Amino acid sequence: MTDNNSGRPSRTVSRRVFAGELNDSSHTFTESDDERAPNFLLLPTGERANRVFVVGTLTETEDVGDGSEYWQGRVVDPAGDTFFVYAGQYQADAAATLRTLEPPAYVAVVGKTRTYEKDDGDINVSLRPESISVVDAGMRDRWVVETASETFSRISAFEDNESKYASMAEEHHGSDLSEYREAAIEALEAIEDGVGAAGDAEAATEPDADAGHETDATA
Repeated sequence: MTDNNSGRPSRTVSRRVFAGELNDSSHTFTESDDERAPNFLLLPTGERANRVFVVGTLTETEDVGDGSEYWQGRVVDPAGDTFFVYAGQYQADAAATLRTLEPPAYVAVVGKTRTYEKDDGDINVSLRPESISVVDAGMRDRWVVETASETFSRISAFEDNESKYASMAEEHHGSDLSEYREAAIEALEAIEDGVGAAGDAEAATEPDADAGHETDATA
């Protein structure tokens, strides 16, 4: 996909997805032999994602770099699942935000999906942020409503065989999408109940929430 005026690859659509589904997305693929072709993450609900737009509570930041700054941020959605965000020297603005921002805080993140294979073969998914912005609870709530709507739409298209990537998703992730529907419902119920930063932060402290995640500054 290219920009017709410049010949450069154009920006792909930013998908809205809850953390639980994103973290389950272990398969990546490209649709072109062009060396500049985007690398897509296959969502279990039958859609591709190269860039995502997420909003949640930043509950923790840490410099995990070895020799140079490489910041990890944990961003928790209202369902209690965690997006892992990593920013280093090539994401200077995002890294500066993670360095200076005091958790907990609501943040919006636009970033590229990235996969990391652990020694045991399991796949971790993280985000390489293009931008991180502080937002308010109203923005977080609107994101939840929009993301739930997109999730339900993807599930419906999958179940009705209307998704281009449904068969690929079923092959790699199976056909049971109930947990993603339930996560969307849980997130909607959480904002209806007024769950805020404190509630999200509590969810983020569940044991092993980030077990085995990357800490290599060169990743």
